[in-house]
Amino acid sequence: MPGTGDRVNSPLLTAPGAVAPFDGAPDQGVPWHFGDPFAEQRSAARSVAVVDRSHRGVIAVPGDDRLSWLHSLTSQHFAALAEGRGTEALVLDVQGRVEHHAVVANVGGTVYLDVEARTTEPLLKYLDSMRFWSKVEPRDATAEFAVLSLVGPDVAALLAKLDVPVPGKPDEAVALPDGGFARRMTWPGHDAVDLAVPRADLVAWWGRLTDAGARPAGTWAFEALRVESLRPRLGLDTDEKTIPHEVNWIGSAVHLDKGCYRGQETVSKVHNVGRPPRRMLLLHLDGSREVQPETGDPVLLGDRVVGRVGSVALHHELGTVALALVKRSVPVDAELLLGVDDRVVQGSIDPDSIPPDTPALGREAARNLGR
Repeated sequence: MPGTGDRVNSPLLTAPGAVAPFDGAPDQGVPWHFGDPFAEQRSAARSVAVVDRSHRGVIAVPGDDRLSWLHSLTSQHFAALAEGRGTEALVLDVQGRVEHHAVVANVGGTVYLDVEARTTEPLLKYLDSMRFWSKVEPRDATAEFAVLSLVGPDVAALLAKLDVPVPGKPDEAVALPDGGFARRMTWPGHDAVDLAVPRADLVAWWGRLTDAGARPAGTWAFEALRVESLRPRLGLDTDEKTIPHEVNWIGSAVHLDKGCYRGQETVSKVHNVGRPPRRMLLLHLDGSREVQPETGDPVLLGDRVVGRVGSVALHHELGTVALALVKRSVPVDAELLLGVDDRVVQGSIDPDSIPPDTPALGREAARNLGR
């Protein structure tokens, strides 16, 4: 069974049609696709597909003080997180830079954090170091639970057919009868549900879902739809300098009306009197070449580096696309180059991906005073 820091190798890698990811891919240990990644994406967009994401780490935080304790350590308003609710949360450093990201569910007296596998151990170590006298017992629950993601407009009907409790609204979470929980997600798409199922029952759950009509899909399909949804992924779309404002985490993972936590000063300052130096944008890449840039490659305007490549995906409708952190000063109609050496491709900014450039509250107040 997987423990803290162990890589998960899913038994579903031996499922019919499963293709393992290439060496160096970010989603090691789970199927990359099942033979037709574009058809898998279409099913996830138009009907229902199920994705094995059992390589995700899971941290459980039971205890009477769990909500107030997590409230003090993270960017999210845990003090107001009711039973049966989900959310997202960040741990920031003292400069407000992103260190950890978690998808959250508060179910049955325990807060569950599902996280990037490589961050499970350092996040748990940090949480342990901050326990002091709080009544909390954080533990690595990766060996207990495995994440399956259902995506598509027919998710609710599929779960109802199986008599599985269906969360009614986005960010709702409900306990599953035999352990684990179902959590309604707002991405990718509008109809996704994450199932945290007992790891020992992973293969049985997969069989139930696929027998009921969910198409098996790999992480290729999930990641393509995530990129389309403009949802960042820690370590791919972030670097050591990323602040939440740059990657659309304000609101979803950062609550602006809560008390002190590490990094809050930067969050408040940028929100009230400044603008982030970069912004995460969707770029359409030239797909005529059989190469593509890699995560961490530079984005260039002429011979000037103006950004960093994040997630790169082959989408069933959009073609080759990427998320990139790009300097705010780059014009929307700029012709960009992405990559290095023999994997340089042209790219253009999707104007619909540019976040609203609303005036900072402090700047607006200062202008009003001068009138």
